[in-house]
Amino acid sequence: MHFIDAHVHVWTPDTGHYPLAAGFKKDDMKPASFTPEELFKHTKPNGVDRINLIQMSYYATDNKYMLDMIALYPDTFVGTAIVDPLGADPAREMTALKNRSVRAFRVVPAMSKTPIADWLQPPGYSKMFDTGARNNQAISCLINPDAIPEIDRMCRKFPDTPVIIDHLARIGVDGEIRKKDVDALCELSRHKRVLVKIGAFYALGKKKSPYTDLGDLIKAVLDAYGAKRCMWESDCPFQVSDGHNYADSIDLIRKNLAFLSDDDKSWLLRRTAEEFFFKR
Repeated sequence: MHFIDAHVHVWTPDTGHYPLAAGFKKDDMKPASFTPEELFKHTKPNGVDRINLIQMSYYATDNKYMLDMIALYPDTFVGTAIVDPLGADPAREMTALKNRSVRAFRVVPAMSKTPIADWLQPPGYSKMFDTGARNNQAISCLINPDAIPEIDRMCRKFPDTPVIIDHLARIGVDGEIRKKDVDALCELSRHKRVLVKIGAFYALGKKKSPYTDLGDLIKAVLDAYGAKRCMWESDCPFQVSDGHNYADSIDLIRKNLAFLSDDDKSWLLRRTAEEFFFKR
């Protein structure tokens, strides 16, 4: 027990104190509310007592709600924030958040406003990668496989920067797990500071519990990276919607993949995330 969920979003219906970013409205929030208290109804019965919060897109670069929840539950939460890589000084913003339990910064290709082949070319990304190396703060990448070549280039340029690949690089999000995509993700493992989140099972492959169709993908990633560089994530609240539930996500690792040793499970469900996010 004492598991760690490496990827969860929270938000509040209180848009007076925590206004939504431009382009979002309350009807976009699905579910309408997912506060820490609502999250704990899923995590605590399943032995999860520490969590890495991911800044929700509804708030864009206003990290206030996430930071307030970290301050409210300092023994439970750390965070992955969002700063604007095209902004005036993303490096300064990253450093300012270091002592507020922010361990990583989410990036998505759309933030670049460039073609996918060049998505990490804007100079702000180099500042972020350099700062990540100095502060031991990760660049946490929500990507599809076509974004991997640029990550590979930046990992060669900044070998000391921790990089996290979310959701198994979303391989299988269209229902098909392609060998070339698996190979591309596995080839990133030659960069020793790259970590992979194993999760968002509800969105990959057959998208159906018990998610064992993802076993070959997970095994390939573990063979490439080793369990010490992989961590389980739920991607709540999306894992607990549309007929999916929290227990089935954690049970894929805990019970339903025969090739996982007890040591593998320990690293996936706690120790990898503990080493990076909580042992500071």
